[in-house]
Amino acid sequence: MLLTAVIWGFAFVAQRVGMEHVGPFTFNALRFTLGAIVLIPVILLRHRNVLLRAKRSNLGIPPTTANPMFTAALLSGLALFGGITFQQIGIIYTTAGKAGFITGWYVILVPISGALWGQKIGINSWLGAILATTGLYLLTIAGLFAINRGDGLVLICALFWTVHVHLIGYYSPRVDTIKLAFLQFAICSILSLIIALIIETNSLSSILKAALPILYAGCLSVGIAYTLQVVAQRHVPSSHAAIILSLEAVFAVIGGWLLLNEVLSIIATVGCIFMLSGMLLSQIQKYSPLLSAGGKRRGVK
Repeated sequence: MLLTAVIWGFAFVAQRVGMEHVGPFTFNALRFTLGAIVLIPVILLRHRNVLLRAKRSNLGIPPTTANPMFTAALLSGLALFGGITFQQIGIIYTTAGKAGFITGWYVILVPISGALWGQKIGINSWLGAILATTGLYLLTIAGLFAINRGDGLVLICALFWTVHVHLIGYYSPRVDTIKLAFLQFAICSILSLIIALIIETNSLSSILKAALPILYAGCLSVGIAYTLQVVAQRHVPSSHAAIILSLEAVFAVIGGWLLLNEVLSIIATVGCIFMLSGMLLSQIQKYSPLLSAGGKRRGVK
């Protein structure tokens, strides 16, 4: 999860540079196409290994069992498309700082929405979420907070990310995670491409100018990082996952400082500390019975 946050954080730099040459839907269509392509060799290799093991054991090809893969891919793909679309469009009408803060609201929305349908959330997860959100505010907001058109669009984006985290948390233990990642990327790519062909005008030269950012955003941010999220959430509760993934804002600031010469202010540094503290606090219940809800030690899978 932490590696995912690092890759996503630096992807903000790639997105900012890439958007100077192509439209948001074209950018997303190309990056998610690349992300899906990256996974094809992995899927083929895994299938080959299954066949080899079956041949060596003389058991034949394992029978195909019913699973919710179609539903999982469709729902997660739609949630992914919604989140990335509203984020990309919202950034056009608001500042990057506000977009980062409002997107980070899924840190709070994930445990709250999970609690609504009966998920048990430890008190340190709530405290960690509050700390992380406070840190995200200090990290990204540089003035009076006000809602405008862009802010509203990014807020919708945060709602989609909340749904996506819960969907991945629910389906990843029940389906083949690599295939799920591939299918949701494909769905997001197809939907983005359809809209791009309708409303955007791009040339081959503009795409070539954005080639490096697209390659990073597609191969690393999508192909590797989103897949790591799907695999890791087999073992990480959704509330913890949301807090760890929110650290992408910290690494976005680091990436901006290293690659775009953006200066990290004292307040932003304090925000980074708050976010790291929130992440650590959310994990303490695994090791300390005193801080878990109800004061009882919980088993760890």
